[in-house]
Amino acid sequence: MSKQSPESRATFETACVNTIRGLCMDAIEKANSGHPGAPLGLAPAGYVLWTQFLKHNPLDPAWPDRDRFILSGGHASSLLYSLLYLTGYDLTLEDIKNFRQWGSRTPGHPEYGVTAGVETTTGPLGQGIANAVGMAMAERHLAARFNRAGGEIVDHYTYVMCGDGDLMEGISYEAASLAGHLGLSRLICIYDDNRITIEGDTDITFTEDVGKRFESCGWHVQKVEDGNDLEAIAGAIEAAKAETEKPSIIQLRTHIAYGCPNKQGCCEAHGAPLGAEEVRLAKAFLVCEDREFHVSDEVLAEFRKCQERGKDAQKVWEGRFEAYKNADPDLAAAWNMAIENRLPEGWDADLPDFADGNPIATRAASGKVLNALAKKIPELIGGSADLASSNKTLIDGASDFQKGRYDGRNLRFGVREHAMTAILSGMALHKGLRPYAGTFLVFADYMRPGIRLAALMELPVIYVLTHDSLAVGEDGPTHQPVEHIPSLRMFKGLAVIRPADAAETVAAWKATMENIDGPVALILSRQKLPVLDRKKYASAEGLLKGAYILSEPDRKPDMVLVSTGSEIHITLEAAERLAGEGIAARVVSMPCWELFDKTPQSYKDEVFPPDIPVRLAVEASHPIGWFKYLGTQGDIIGISGFGASAPGAEVMRRFGFTTENVVAKAKEMLKK
Repeated sequence: MSKQSPESRATFETACVNTIRGLCMDAIEKANSGHPGAPLGLAPAGYVLWTQFLKHNPLDPAWPDRDRFILSGGHASSLLYSLLYLTGYDLTLEDIKNFRQWGSRTPGHPEYGVTAGVETTTGPLGQGIANAVGMAMAERHLAARFNRAGGEIVDHYTYVMCGDGDLMEGISYEAASLAGHLGLSRLICIYDDNRITIEGDTDITFTEDVGKRFESCGWHVQKVEDGNDLEAIAGAIEAAKAETEKPSIIQLRTHIAYGCPNKQGCCEAHGAPLGAEEVRLAKAFLVCEDREFHVSDEVLAEFRKCQERGKDAQKVWEGRFEAYKNADPDLAAAWNMAIENRLPEGWDADLPDFADGNPIATRAASGKVLNALAKKIPELIGGSADLASSNKTLIDGASDFQKGRYDGRNLRFGVREHAMTAILSGMALHKGLRPYAGTFLVFADYMRPGIRLAALMELPVIYVLTHDSLAVGEDGPTHQPVEHIPSLRMFKGLAVIRPADAAETVAAWKATMENIDGPVALILSRQKLPVLDRKKYASAEGLLKGAYILSEPDRKPDMVLVSTGSEIHITLEAAERLAGEGIAARVVSMPCWELFDKTPQSYKDEVFPPDIPVRLAVEASHPIGWFKYLGTQGDIIGISGFGASAPGAEVMRRFGFTTENVVAKAKEMLKK
């Protein structure tokens, strides 16, 4: 193809672009479901980026130094699948034909782990932009940690495509604001400025100057007026890569459903098949073969050049890494450990034991454990949504991650909980880091979309959620989480751990660091809690099984008392009082339902014997979900309304979280 005249080359490139469009239309038409509008408008940008700029090896999608590509508007998935197939990833034409069908590798929205080359799960708008910010942050931190003069093993870009809907979502502003502040110059966004939403023209809702918004956030902004101008698109990407101080956004003026004579520019083309006749007319306009799923040999050969370029680029990198390893084998070994997410030997050797027995809030204990881990695990990096001093999430002695100082391990997210959560996911997806972040438990409401996607993708991110109950006190019901613990437990794959004291907090962090198959939420107290005497009670290591027998009476129990967190202490006191009245009560600490659910049935029956049906749970949260463990004769002391403003101890007393109330409830249950 190199001997073509400029005119012939332009015609051929147009054929490549229109092949993408044809595949997208055909896949959606065959599925009778999908979103054709955006792929038809974005196909030229996709072609230019993937064949001229994106550093990737379709034969090895996990190559660490590849560029990352995120399709934030995941509804345009047919575009991504077409690019993956054409450039030679492990995706076939049959997979394209099986778009949106049961068991397919081409689901309706891109899913991480399902399709080779898909870097993150997208669909909920705006999430992909924040994921991309996280990936760009990871790249900068790893470059600062590992790169040496003449040995740059971290040298890649993060590209994200987004649309009007992405930029309307608040998370995009949160993420863009932080990215601009941090000067993430290796982050490049292509904005599909087609000015159409599901309901109609963006004039009805979205009339701000997007370019000025991003300029005010510290971004490099360019406009390309014709989304079909391949040369202009390439020039804009070149200029974005040349910018070394700011992230870049390219405002690309496109037309939704480009080439469709009756639907171009129409909102109806966003989320419904075009129809066979409209597809036929569009293919005629675009000068495509009027055959389903047609890809000419010449076009496919052009796209498949990405395989050879990718192999060559990776081979160069591998040679560079081999020299790097010879020069500094210890640093190379550290790199491999980080990328493979392996814990170093002795990572848990110097954890605090809190043997002095002094009362301490589990949030404070968590901060001490975190710092002990950070000394051994350099991949541990994180921060807080402007609450680090309260969440105890600062790494002592470490610097802040800031523009030009990317080696810092303390992340300052600002009051941006939504973006923070998705940024954590982006860092985890990038590989090489173990990210965490904190806020108050009640503000997990702002984090839910990102938590859900992290759970869906099984990402090992860590949420440090403090101020865990009514005991927050004077700040009142706005800051007292009630529904939050059970609502988090509803996420499949998210481990929710609420330790009862400092010793359980140590065990909770152990469980967290060993859990690489999904996210963990640590639920921690604001108030000081007694440190249980483990000579009297069972070892806190029982937490690793999710639930364990903390205290056992001298004879067969009449009932089981089960609790979590701060309520364990009043439950233990209640058991002692019941013993004084001749009632034998076993006390079970159950800090993590999810870990307990993974244990064998024999262990479950050991903790909750089937022949002891009277079971009382005590937890300062909404009671939903507990009866799975309590059975038909069980009950719970919980709260199904909202809290109140008063000193924490008084609020807990008023809502029945007292030893006296537990005793009274237990005796009432045994009378039935």
